[in-house]
Amino acid sequence: MPTPEAGQLFLELLSVMARLRGDQGCPWDREQTRDSLRPFLVEETYEVLEALDEGVPARIQEELGDLLFQIVFHARIAEERSEFTMADLLTALAGKMVRRHPHVFGGDRVDSARTALARWEAIKRAEHSPERSSALDGVPRTLPGLLRAQRIQHRASRVGFDWPGAGPALDKVREEADELGAAIDRASPDEIRAEVGDLLFAVVNVARLATVDPEIALQEAVERFRSRFRHMEAAAHAEGRDLSGRTLEEMEQLWIQAKAQETVR
Repeated sequence: MPTPEAGQLFLELLSVMARLRGDQGCPWDREQTRDSLRPFLVEETYEVLEALDEGVPARIQEELGDLLFQIVFHARIAEERSEFTMADLLTALAGKMVRRHPHVFGGDRVDSARTALARWEAIKRAEHSPERSSALDGVPRTLPGLLRAQRIQHRASRVGFDWPGAGPALDKVREEADELGAAIDRASPDEIRAEVGDLLFAVVNVARLATVDPEIALQEAVERFRSRFRHMEAAAHAEGRDLSGRTLEEMEQLWIQAKAQETVR
C-alpha cells in the first residue's frame, strides 16, 4: 500500500483538530484559549530543543510533532474567530520565503551565506517599514535573557557594530567585572543589578564570537555543578556525616575530589 503524501496527512491532522474542538469533541481541548495554551507552546519548544541535544531521531520526530500540534491548535482557534485559516497561514508563509530568497527564486545572485542573510534582513525591513525601523526590531522581549542578548548582538553585528573577535570582547568582560566590584563596594543595589546585567551581556558577546551557544554552555555548567555536588553528598554520607555538617574547607576538598573523579572518567 503506498505511503500517504505529507499533504494528505496534514489535512487529516487538521480534521483531527477540528473534531477535537467540535461540539462533540474533547471537553479539555474545547475550553482551551490562546492564553491557556501559551505554557504548552513554550514547553513543547524546549522539549524539541532537548530532543535535538539528545540526537535520537525518534524523539526528535515525536517532539516536532507535539510542537506542530500546538501550531495547528492556534491556527484552529484563529479560524474559529474568523481571523485567518491554515490555508491563509501557509500561503503567506510560502510567499514570504519566496520573496525573501530572490537569489533562489529570482534572478539575483549571492556569493555567501552572510550576503544572503543581509539580503534577507534588507527585504524584511522594507516589508515592515515603518513599524520596524531599527535593525534590532523584531527580537521578542519574551525570549529568555541569554538568547535575547545573543540575538540582539547578532543583529547589531550585521551592520558592522561588533567586536573584532572574542579576545577584545573578553577584555570588556574584565572591565565589566571591575565595575561590578566597585558597585558591590558601594553597596548600591541598583548599580549592582545594572552591572551584573552588563557583565552577563558582555559574557554572551564572548560566547557568540567564540561560536559557543551561551545557553548550552550555561546548561552544561549547571549539569557539571549538579554532578559534582551530588558526588560531594555521596562522599560525605559514605563517611557518616552530612554535607551540612562540614566546614567550608572540608567541602572544598570534597569538591576537588569530585572534579578529579570527573576528569578520570
